[in-house]
Amino acid sequence: MKLNVLGMNFDSKSLRFKLWVYFALFAVLIMVLLWFLQIYFLHYNYEEMKIAETNRIAQALISNYGQENFTEFCANVSSTSDIYIHVEEATGNVIYSPMMGEDTPPAYMYFRELRTTQEELIHSKNHTVSLLLEDATTDYNTLAYAREIESTREDGSVVNVRFFIFSPLYPVESTITILTHQLVYVTIISLVFSLMLGIFLAGRIARPLHNITESAKELARGKYGTVFHGENYTEIINLADTLTYTSVELEKSNALQKDIMANVSHDLKTPLTMVKSYAEMIRDLSGDNPEKRNAHLQVIIDEADRLNHLVNDMLSLSRLQTGAMIIEKKPFSIKEVAESIVQSYAIFCEQEGYSILLDCPSDVTVEADEGKIKQVLSNLINNAVKYCGSDRLVIVSIKTAHGHVRCEVTDHGMGIAPEELDNIWDRYYKASTNHVRTTSGSGLGLSIVKEIILLHGGTYGVKSEQGKGSTFWFELAH
Repeated sequence: MKLNVLGMNFDSKSLRFKLWVYFALFAVLIMVLLWFLQIYFLHYNYEEMKIAETNRIAQALISNYGQENFTEFCANVSSTSDIYIHVEEATGNVIYSPMMGEDTPPAYMYFRELRTTQEELIHSKNHTVSLLLEDATTDYNTLAYAREIESTREDGSVVNVRFFIFSPLYPVESTITILTHQLVYVTIISLVFSLMLGIFLAGRIARPLHNITESAKELARGKYGTVFHGENYTEIINLADTLTYTSVELEKSNALQKDIMANVSHDLKTPLTMVKSYAEMIRDLSGDNPEKRNAHLQVIIDEADRLNHLVNDMLSLSRLQTGAMIIEKKPFSIKEVAESIVQSYAIFCEQEGYSILLDCPSDVTVEADEGKIKQVLSNLINNAVKYCGSDRLVIVSIKTAHGHVRCEVTDHGMGIAPEELDNIWDRYYKASTNHVRTTSGSGLGLSIVKEIILLHGGTYGVKSEQGKGSTFWFELAH
C-alpha cells in the first residue's frame, strides 16, 4: 500500500519503511519507559528509597563504630548525604553530634525529633525504631531512624550505644517538575535523532537490496553473467555472492544448452541426410542392381542405428538426471562383466590393431545394477579406444582397497588439458585434444558414466597428463 506523507510516497510494505517505523517505535518505547521511571517511579518510591538508604548508612555507622576516625566518618557521611547523625551512650554521654562543633547549621537542629525518637527507642522491644515525623513549620517531613547496640569499652565495661539518623524528606513535586522540563527536551532531541538514524540505517540496508533486485531483473531478462553487489552487511554480501554464482552458472547452462542444440542438430542432421540421400539413390539409381541396392540399404541401416543410439543415450541421460531410472542392485562378478566387454572388441582389435588388456588378478564381487555398470565400463573403454595413442593400447584395471572396488581404464593418448578436466563430464563437451582415429558418438558417454556412478553412491574421476594419456576411474562399495 502506498502512503503519501508531505507530498512523498512511501511503500508501507517496503523494508525501508518498516525499518524506519520499527526504529521510531523503539525510540518512543524507550522514552515512555524513561518517563515512567523518572516521574511515576520517583513519585511513588521516593520514601522507600530514602528508608533503604538510611538503613544502609546505619549499618555503615555501626560497622565503623569504635574506629579512630569514627567522628570524621560521621561528619563526612552527614555532609555528603544531607542527614543528621547523633550518637550517644544510654547514660547521656554524647559520642558524636553536629552540635558539638561551633559552626552548626540550623538544619541540623533536630531537638524535638531527637527527644521523640529517644522515647520511642526506650520503649522499643527490638532496640530499633523507624518513624516518619511531621513538621507543621516546614513543607516536608523527616525520616527518623534509631538503633541501640551493646558495646564494650576499653576498661571492659559494657555500655549501650544509641545511633540516631534524621533524613529530611523533601517534596518531590519540585524535583519532578524540573525532571519533566528536562525530559521534554531529552525526548524531542532523542526522537529527532532516532528518526534521522532510522532513516539512515533503513537506507543503508534497503539500498543494496534494491540494487540486487534491479540486477535480478536484468538476469530475468536473459542477461546472464550479471554481477550482484552487496554492501555493508555480511548477510547481504553473501546473498549477492550467491546470486552472482547463480548468474554465472546460468550463463554456463545457457551456453551448454546452445551447444547441446547445435550438437544434437548436427548429430541428427548427418544421419538423416545420409538416410534421405541413399533412399533417393535406391529409388533413382540402384533399385534394380541388387549389389548396389544392398550396399545402400546397409548405409541406411547403419545411420538408423546411429540415430537410435543417439536417441537412447539422450533418453538414458534424461532419465538418470530426473531420477526416473531405477537401479536394481544385486551381487555380481565385475571381472566377468569386464571380460565380456573386452571380448566383444576382439574382432575390432584384430582388424584395427588395437590391444585391450584386463588386469584383474582375482574375482571381485560388487552389489550394483549389473546392466548399468556394464554400460559404464563400455563407455569408458570405448572412450579410451577413441583417444588412445599410437601404441593403440588400452588397459582395464580392477582392484579392491579399503572396502571399495576401483576400476580404471587407461590410455596412452594425447591426454587432456588441466583446464578441461572439470568439463569433460558435461553433456556434449569434447576436449580439444585430437584423437587418433575418426570417431562418432552421441557425446553423452561420460555424462552417463557420471550419473550412473552417482546413482550408485560411488565416486568417479580422471587423472590425465598431456602427452602421456588419461586414466578414468570409478569406485563402488565392495
